[in-house]
Amino acid sequence: MMTFAELKKGMSARIVEVPTVGDDHRRLMEMGLVKNTEFRVIKVAPLGDPIEIDLRGYRLCLRKQEMTGFGVEVF
Repeated sequence: MMTFAELKKGMSARIVEVPTVGDDHRRLMEMGLVKNTEFRVIKVAPLGDPIEIDLRGYRLCLRKQEMTGFGVEVF
């Protein structure tokens, strides 16, 4: 298992762990970031933050801080 912050451009991953506390995490879950969701890393900013991902037919840019607590599995 890896953290979201360790992902690199072109990697495909699946969310395996979702934090259950916090309004920010609930908002991300409402946008489709729930357990077993598969996504692909499209871009990583030059300084590593934010990271653009493609999931469920749309693209989303996320900061590493927003994704604290989410565990991912690369495949």
